Amino acid sequence: MTSLVRQGGRSATALATVAALVFGVLTVSGASVATANSNGGDSVSHAAGGSCSGFLPPGTVVGMATTSDDGGYWIGNSTGDVVGCGDAGGFGSLGIAPNQSVVGIAPTPDDGGYWLVAADGGVFALGDAQFRGSTGGLTLNQPIVGMATTPDGGGYWLVAADGGVFSFGDAAFHGSAGNIPLNQPVVGMAATPDGGGYWLVAADGGVFSFGDAAFHGSAGNIPLNQPVVGMAATPDGGGYWLVAADGGIFTYGDATFFGSTGNIPLNQPVVGMAATPDGGGYWLVAADGGIFTYGDATFFGSTGNIPLNQPIVGMEGSGAGSGYRLVASDGGVFTFGSSSFFGSAVSPLPLGVCVVSMSNPSPPRGSNETATIRSTVASAPVIVTANFKFHAASFGGATDGLGNATVTFPVGHAQVHAPVGVTVNVGNGTATCRTSFTPR
Repeated sequence: MTSLVRQGGRSATALATVAALVFGVLTVSGASVATANSNGGDSVSHAAGGSCSGFLPPGTVVGMATTSDDGGYWIGNSTGDVVGCGDAGGFGSLGIAPNQSVVGIAPTPDDGGYWLVAADGGVFALGDAQFRGSTGGLTLNQPIVGMATTPDGGGYWLVAADGGVFSFGDAAFHGSAGNIPLNQPVVGMAATPDGGGYWLVAADGGVFSFGDAAFHGSAGNIPLNQPVVGMAATPDGGGYWLVAADGGIFTYGDATFFGSTGNIPLNQPVVGMAATPDGGGYWLVAADGGIFTYGDATFFGSTGNIPLNQPIVGMEGSGAGSGYRLVASDGGVFTFGSSSFFGSAVSPLPLGVCVVSMSNPSPPRGSNETATIRSTVASAPVIVTANFKFHAASFGGATDGLGNATVTFPVGHAQVHAPVGVTVNVGNGTATCRTSFTPR
């Protein structure tokens, strides 16, 4: 039976926008709504360091993924760079700038690798993640917005904004909404616990179920105050929650309604949701790091009263519902409760700006190529790394007093028609940029 909850005369919606300059604990219809630092034991970590393998340019981070033992995490960005922290192994980053921005990262079940997926459906497998196929060579009607992996890691699904589903490996195709006119684009997907089906959710709250994913209802025919931004399935797959940008919650099947922020003015929209392991509660997180807790989800702290350099873009629960981590678009990591801090991807140095262009986009074999660098980092060392198909080579230089430099290097006997990724490091990481060329 479908349970639709309305609060305060407003329809609770499934969009993840929660704001957070609310201090202390606020009770709303029996729900505990908490933000800021009402818990004296909060652990708030955002500085660089820890045991992370590097740092990422601000504003580029798209998400994080926690290892299965909760001993580390990966942080990925839109250009396919990945930083590993704690026991999250370093399996590399993309040496070539993707044709379109990376939108997600998913680890393998044994934590021995990960997949990156781009908006054009390009899939990049690193470590022991097996490449099963992609849509990178297809012309898509709408960009890819999400990815889900099968329980054994032997396959994956990609979902596009028009509801098209693409299955690879042992991920069975159960249907899609690609041929159905949608009122609003699809914003996410969730697989059933056994991998035998999946749900798609659209921004208007419409839910599409396929395979053994049971349809329990949707908000597609209800006027929403704010669009839906995400969904979470219950542990047994017997129901799901939808969350909207105003923090409104829609519950269906055996998903219990514990409260929402649908009638609370928010400083920033909700951007994510995580359910507790037993399905007895959930957290909502806003772009400013405000945390709202409901049911048996414990409030461990938030960044709602901390000035952030960049907005929060993701949330990961940890342990048996005893903590959580937030990640910002600059790679900053904030940990609360029992969640351990293993470092962040925030640069420890003042970040500059770097732009690189090549003298010839298709140089012949045996010729020289020149990288022209413009940056805001003056009189600093420059390292240009060319990632050829079968090897990588680095070449040095330095910026002048205006932050400009040119570095010439041999193309040699590079593989023809194989793109060569070029990464530029200025001032020992003060600024980085990348491009590519294709030998002919």
